[in-house]
Amino acid sequence: MSSKSPRASWTVVALLAFLGCGTPPPPSEPSIDPQNPKPTIVLVHGAFADASSWTAVVQRLQQRGYTVIAPPNPLRGVAPDAAAVAAVLETIAGPIVLVGHSYGGMVISQAAEGHAAVKALVYVAAFVPETGESAGAIINKFPVATFGPDRLRIVPNAVPGGAGSGADAYIKPDAFREVIAADLPASTASAMAATQRPIEASAIGSPLTGTPAWKTIPSWALVARSDHAISPAAERFMYERAHAHVVEVDASHAVAVSHPDDVANLILEAAHSVH
Repeated sequence: MSSKSPRASWTVVALLAFLGCGTPPPPSEPSIDPQNPKPTIVLVHGAFADASSWTAVVQRLQQRGYTVIAPPNPLRGVAPDAAAVAAVLETIAGPIVLVGHSYGGMVISQAAEGHAAVKALVYVAAFVPETGESAGAIINKFPVATFGPDRLRIVPNAVPGGAGSGADAYIKPDAFREVIAADLPASTASAMAATQRPIEASAIGSPLTGTPAWKTIPSWALVARSDHAISPAAERFMYERAHAHVVEVDASHAVAVSHPDDVANLILEAAHSVH
């Protein structure tokens, strides 16, 4: 017999409702095969965002019984950011599916290098760099008319360290929806603009060092056809170069927010390949 009283159970439900969580769903008990465990899914956000940008995707993956971790990306430069993510990977037992959005693609390409537990990479409207290549170099090769230096607000570093320019870059609030979230309601885009995390300005020009992980780890990738931050042509070019399994979605750069089902389904496809 359970030691929990009905009163205690209803107290938990009431607390969750007060916190805005509503009535919790019945706990899922996914079957675990010790010989073939489900991979842990690690989600790495990009610039001008934080881990909450993955919330709807996390919910869908958890509903399928996956362990999900969405660590903070420091946004200080490819090398220090990759080191931070690699440190998280070292804490995980079992296979890993590593996912990056936008600049997060730069980070996972270096963080997974030489990490045997990472069995699949997923790039979501993301940079997929070659050795020595930076996000800035890719943007310059495939420019986007709606996004450039005039859309950025540069301020003294709020978070010291990193690539060393002494300045942080934000997207100007009045440009945020057009550049990042054109397929989301104005109120949602406005909230995202207000809560964006800056990237160290020189990090945009910091290159990937070493051999990119996509050269040895199978990759999946999503093209956001209405992306105004990274050219869809750039995404197709990089994904083809990486021999990734590609899907296309008519979505903005914030595709994980506007189309979480499509993003989750692609990640699940990569995760199923690990079994």
